[in-house]
Amino acid sequence: MDVRWFTVTVAAGAIVFAAVAFARCRSDDRSGEPPVERIIRVARVIALDDTVDEQADSIAVAHGRIVAVGPWERVAIHAGADTEIVDLRPGIAVPGLVDAHAHLVGQGRISVNLVGTTSVEQIVERVAAEVAQRPAGAWILGRGWDQNDWANTALPDRALLDRIAPDHPVVLTRIDGHAVWANTRALERAGIDRSTTDPDGGRIERRADGEPTGVLVDNAMMAMFATVPAATRTEIREAILAAAAECHRLGLTGIHDAGVTADELAVYRELYRTGELKLRSYAMIGGEGALLDRYVASGPEIGACDGRLTIRCLKLYADGALGSRGAALDAPYADAPSTSGLLTTPPERLDAIVRRAVGAGLQVAVHAIGDRANRLVLDAYEGALRDIGPDDPRLRVEHAQILHVGDIDRLARLRVIASMQPTHLTSDGPWAEARLGPDRMSGAYAWRRILRGGGRIAAGSDFPVERVDPLRGLYAAITRRRTDEPHAGAVYSPDQRMTPEEALRAFTIEAAYAAFQEDRGGSLSPGKWADVTVLPIDPIRDDPERLRTAAVVATIVAGEVVYRKAP
Repeated sequence: MDVRWFTVTVAAGAIVFAAVAFARCRSDDRSGEPPVERIIRVARVIALDDTVDEQADSIAVAHGRIVAVGPWERVAIHAGADTEIVDLRPGIAVPGLVDAHAHLVGQGRISVNLVGTTSVEQIVERVAAEVAQRPAGAWILGRGWDQNDWANTALPDRALLDRIAPDHPVVLTRIDGHAVWANTRALERAGIDRSTTDPDGGRIERRADGEPTGVLVDNAMMAMFATVPAATRTEIREAILAAAAECHRLGLTGIHDAGVTADELAVYRELYRTGELKLRSYAMIGGEGALLDRYVASGPEIGACDGRLTIRCLKLYADGALGSRGAALDAPYADAPSTSGLLTTPPERLDAIVRRAVGAGLQVAVHAIGDRANRLVLDAYEGALRDIGPDDPRLRVEHAQILHVGDIDRLARLRVIASMQPTHLTSDGPWAEARLGPDRMSGAYAWRRILRGGGRIAAGSDFPVERVDPLRGLYAAITRRRTDEPHAGAVYSPDQRMTPEEALRAFTIEAAYAAFQEDRGGSLSPGKWADVTVLPIDPIRDDPERLRTAAVVATIVAGEVVYRKAP
């Protein structure tokens, strides 16, 4: 044994022991204040709170809340004989990262994962493997294909699936969730054939002879989804737990679940009751129906399940997605002049639903990607605010990807929150200008223009549309670069980048604000939730390139370590 190493190690241990012992002795002098349950030690705390000491490296926690933040010698006086010291040095603590737009069950319920496939051949191979494991007649469901990643970017045809699955209905959802590719057996189950007309807000892609190709866009998917067996409670439970574990591994302490069902909420409550689910959820009601009726009658539900579940927001759709040419544009697509996209909710219906929800005290969040859809959403919001006028409605536009430059100013004037996903830019970057043309790009993914105009951005990923990893989102927000081949290093409109602090705030305090939770979360401040993400790097001071390979050190929710990276 190296005696010098042994001596230094023992000495260091003695110093730590003495410091804790000193702190525990001092804790008795705090006028009867009970000792804290846990103290988290890191190399640095980025609190996003100007009142917190810049030299802070410790966080004291009791009953799920932060008691004190500061240098070790000041925080340690809160310790008692039973206080646990969680030493995560040399990690950097930031407020618990929150994904402001996600789909938890969708992430956990992908049976055939097609994310990252680069050809129809890869997809066919994966589907064929699943077919071989399932009895004839069983549904084969998958998600994640993107024709923009193929050498031939034409939309696929059902014949490819019919050859490998003549006896199984197959439904493969596009990466954005706004189109499906189905085989003949699935189309037959849904009653879709050449005589079926396109529904309002939907499109059935067709061959030259009028036969459906199997690709259904936006509202045309509804007949198919009405046929696919609904997820069972057990499947929902397994999906939520699997996705939550992935969230914690990647540093998320909470999400805004953008469109939930009554069954999903019931499973949420059960998992919170049993203590199996730790992830906080700001759950949005998924469109019209009995669940919305219930909350219009009762009003919002805030801080249920020990503060981990809130239901006070309605999620709606105004249009489709850019990748499937369903985003509603004011002028035709540059690469498909025959279409300007789809409005999935008629403007007059959107206006009525927004007014009903706002009048009941609910927040509204509307999916809008194209410039036409965003303008119509802002029109509906402006009318509701003028005629109903709640003081602080915090209305949200989900995605806000392509805006008229003039509507960027309206966002700030109406105090509408832009809930945006930085990795949407880097995923769409290689083909977005071909879809939109150069003129519309000035209002596309325009983070800097929104912030400069006084708007607010809450950031997320839209998983499973994008990967769960919030560090990828931070990297995209700061650099506007892709990380993957063959586009690695490509930068899209660098003048629209966020600063590192703006990016971090978008995933923390701004996400909290978008959920009316800035008084409980979003910063590491005394009295707030003890939700902490510990990173191996400083996301504000360090080279953002380090975000590409950084692995979360620990994730802490309500003071409990729910994930810790193995040494």
